[in-house]
Amino acid sequence: MRLLTALLAAAAQGACSIAMPPGPRGESFVADASEVTGSIRRPSPELARGLDPEDRRRAVAALATALDPQGEGAGVNWDNPQTGAKGSFTPVGAAYPTDGKICRAFLAEVATQETQERLQGTACREKTIEWTLLEVKPWKRG
Repeated sequence: MRLLTALLAAAAQGACSIAMPPGPRGESFVADASEVTGSIRRPSPELARGLDPEDRRRAVAALATALDPQGEGAGVNWDNPQTGAKGSFTPVGAAYPTDGKICRAFLAEVATQETQERLQGTACREKTIEWTLLEVKPWKRG
């Protein structure tokens, strides 16, 4: 009973952490002590609302072409005649390196049957991996 009281008191004082004594045969309560955890990464932002998988595939391909550091920096249009969705991506500024990745800002216009959005965002990629959205938000001039 004293051990339980001591553990509860330690937990209350330690806020988010508690030290657990080893089990009866000295085993650890940690599944794999070599496993190191880090911060929980946020999920990648959504490109735009209302896109079906084929719309998204076409939009991502256009985004990759627009953001290519070897490209001219021109806008790239895309559309899906089957759904009526369409849009464009325009890179903003030059690509820049950060944390071993290449990143680039962009402006986007995306229209579906239900919505029309003007967006600004940033995407990054490692050398051989496709672009990953870092941030997407409504475009505000200024």
